[in-house]
Amino acid sequence: MRTLSWLPICLCLAMLSTAAPAESGGSLNFKAKYALYIKGLKVAEMQRRFTRSGDGEYRYRSKTETTGLFSLFRDDKITEESRGRLGTDSAQPLHYQYTQTGSHKQRHVSIRFDWDKKEVINLVNGSTWKMKLEPGVVDKLLYQFIIMRDLSAGKRHLSYVIADGGKTKTYRFDAQGQEVIQTPLGKMLTLKLRRHKPNSRRETTLWCAPALHYLPVKVKNVEKDDKITVAIIQSLKGLGH
Repeated sequence: MRTLSWLPICLCLAMLSTAAPAESGGSLNFKAKYALYIKGLKVAEMQRRFTRSGDGEYRYRSKTETTGLFSLFRDDKITEESRGRLGTDSAQPLHYQYTQTGSHKQRHVSIRFDWDKKEVINLVNGSTWKMKLEPGVVDKLLYQFIIMRDLSAGKRHLSYVIADGGKTKTYRFDAQGQEVIQTPLGKMLTLKLRRHKPNSRRETTLWCAPALHYLPVKVKNVEKDDKITVAIIQSLKGLGH
């Protein structure tokens, strides 16, 4: 999917709430807010909310809006939602939805995962097509939750197959060591993860806090034109806060 220059962070951030560690109570709910910056200028605000019920069903919702002076030039709003089922060792998205509205672009995406028929039904701006649904495929929000769960389990070389735009893509992340960073929530010890697209200048770096179930508290995205976007957590409810 083509998106705004700061949008890859939104997709990567998805709070990585998608992969929270399994709990005996069967639920992990939280709400987080992030500020997005380009060259030190705040350009957008993002809210993420993750809820999980006792029967294993989850709902993960994200909303991003331009803000401040930047909104005078790009009055954009992006909402995403993923719904499905989570088990201790399994994750099955059922429906993913993406909507972008505003002054520069309109885009509507719906992806339905039919696990009985083993097919993915894509609906993008009114056009529909199908593709084969293979085991382990997830959507752009859910994989971020799975990262949290995998890091909590001690994994450090992470790979996920994502349904995106009528095809599947593989996202790989490698641990780069620990780093203490300053955030509005205070100083935090983080595990640094890096995703680099082969034969491309694009890369994404995540700083995930073990004290917050490896929730990303900072995300840096470098585009192919070397444009850099940074997202930093501003507030958090749940996960011990």
